[in-house]
Amino acid sequence: MRMSVNVSALQFRQPGFVDGVRRVLAHHGLPGALLELELTESILIQDVEDTLSRVHALAALGVQLAIDDFGTGYSSLGYLKRLPISRLKIDRSFVADLPGDASGASIVDAVVNLGRALGLQVIAEGVETEAQRRFLARCGCHEFQGWLFAPALPAAQFEALLTPKAAARVVPLPRRASRLRRGIAATASGD
Repeated sequence: MRMSVNVSALQFRQPGFVDGVRRVLAHHGLPGALLELELTESILIQDVEDTLSRVHALAALGVQLAIDDFGTGYSSLGYLKRLPISRLKIDRSFVADLPGDASGASIVDAVVNLGRALGLQVIAEGVETEAQRRFLARCGCHEFQGWLFAPALPAAQFEALLTPKAAARVVPLPRRASRLRRGIAATASGD
């Protein structure tokens, strides 16, 4: 299971950040593909050449990179082309009033289409209603996270969801199974 971790600008700028990620992966014997680092747009626009060097070094480790809260900062489309980003996360502020907010709906639809055109996975944050989920699904959003799928859980309860016994209780309907997987992903990322 891939684990997503939010990274602050302060953490990302630390001189040993990439080496620290490399050491943690090696210490635990984990492939980089099981780690996704969520970076905000503000991280990506500071010292562009250093940022490019760091994100390419992380990508070389196999670490997946996502832009968190996309659309709330300085959204330079240029970095989507230059950086090895694999996922865009639509900020919950755009999702909150869906599907009734026409401007929010237009923005979400545009971001989903942009992400898909660039071959990126698109994730909507803060999905709380079935109407929001249906709208996002019609737009072609790949994944959803939020309280509709699962509340934030203590570690022990989250681990219980991952046991074979819990998995055996899942109703084997495609929609239900994918909703459980999304719920687990939402819980793991803290949304």
